Amino acid sequence: MYKQSGKVKLISIILIVLGALGIGYGFITAPSTIDEAKEILAAEHGGHGEDHSATANEDHHTAEINSAGHVKHVEKSEAHGEEVHSESHEDEHLEHVLHQLQTKPWSATFVAGFFFLMIALGVLVFYAIQFVAQVGWSPVLFRVMEGITAYILPGSIIVVLIVLFAGEHFYPWQNHELVAGDKILQGKSGYLNFPFFVIRAIVYLLIWNTYRFFAVKNSRDQDDSVAIKPYRKNFKFSVIFLLFFMITESTMAWDWFMSMTPHWYSTLFAWYIFATMIVSALTVIAITTIILKKLGHLPFVNNSHLHDVAKFMFGFSIFWTYLWFSQFMLIWYANIPEEVTYFTLRMEEYNLLFFGMVVINFVFPILILMNSDFKRIPWFVVIAGCFILVGHYIDVYLLVMPSTVGSHWSFGITEFAAILFFLGLFLLVVGFGLGKAPLKIKNNPFLKESENYHY
Repeated sequence: MYKQSGKVKLISIILIVLGALGIGYGFITAPSTIDEAKEILAAEHGGHGEDHSATANEDHHTAEINSAGHVKHVEKSEAHGEEVHSESHEDEHLEHVLHQLQTKPWSATFVAGFFFLMIALGVLVFYAIQFVAQVGWSPVLFRVMEGITAYILPGSIIVVLIVLFAGEHFYPWQNHELVAGDKILQGKSGYLNFPFFVIRAIVYLLIWNTYRFFAVKNSRDQDDSVAIKPYRKNFKFSVIFLLFFMITESTMAWDWFMSMTPHWYSTLFAWYIFATMIVSALTVIAITTIILKKLGHLPFVNNSHLHDVAKFMFGFSIFWTYLWFSQFMLIWYANIPEEVTYFTLRMEEYNLLFFGMVVINFVFPILILMNSDFKRIPWFVVIAGCFILVGHYIDVYLLVMPSTVGSHWSFGITEFAAILFFLGLFLLVVGFGLGKAPLKIKNNPFLKESENYHY
């Protein structure tokens, strides 16, 4: 029976407290006026913040240059009108910048919150697949998966609260004035409206957490039952859950991420989010299993089990790369303005992160996990897992930040604090989850096959 040590609990609580303080600092220090936004811009430009407004004016004066390259002669009144227009544009621009800077702490918290939620949710999906496919090798890992999925309840509640309270900070379609002047958003208002948005979010919570509750309950009931009725129940529940998950995961991806840029869409987007989710989940299953085995809690887990988990890590890393390239190549090659702008912003303002993420999520898993023997070596799997988790955190970061804060991104106190907060919460909740039942299941019809599994 696993019991979370007092040291781990203390570290988790410290991380939560430090993270909460850092997140609070981010919200407190966010600018509240245009003047404060100007000061931040001045600091970002090394004390040349005044040049920023001058540049905006130059952009408008450039429009007054004709095709022959000669400056148009304007009357004094026209020049005055242009000056007023330029000042108006500058004010609008600064208001937009203020909005982005105020959104930054919301975005940092959401990125970290969703990253840890998607790990637990991905584990739950993989767990359900094991029942539906009636897999023989994985039952010895069921309690590890059940412990990790304990995070879904607090994690999903927090993330849903963030997306609901963030409002216009994340989702421009919630701005009624903007929608009133935008025919595209008006056409999508039947789906993109706040009441329906809230209903869908609650449905996600109910479906994910309800399945997790009954699946874990039946798994523990099987320990005390010679008959396999609880196992059969989990088979049926898992089939139903996976059907609903395909729908809820797709609409969740559209709701929480794609609608941040409501004019843009991709038919591969839901699959892309799923690939990020499942490969991160498999990585955490592997790392958690290695740690527990090293501590002596999983003597019945052998290198063949680790090999299979690492094989899935490798396979879904390739799958993620395939989806990334397919989405990027098709949109970039078609060069349709309303589609290609999504990648243009990320390539211009997040260039190093954008291409660095692809290298981390594809090249490193290939190099480390290509060899079959390396998949059986725990520290090789941990190294690959660390790269994968960092890479897919950056992936989630790039899903959110360009759409919400634009070019005014950075990785500072708030971003680091958000990671600490949710990491601490994840460790604490998963630790309690692992200690709820013995780590070795009983009476599962595939248990003997799993214990004697060798590949």
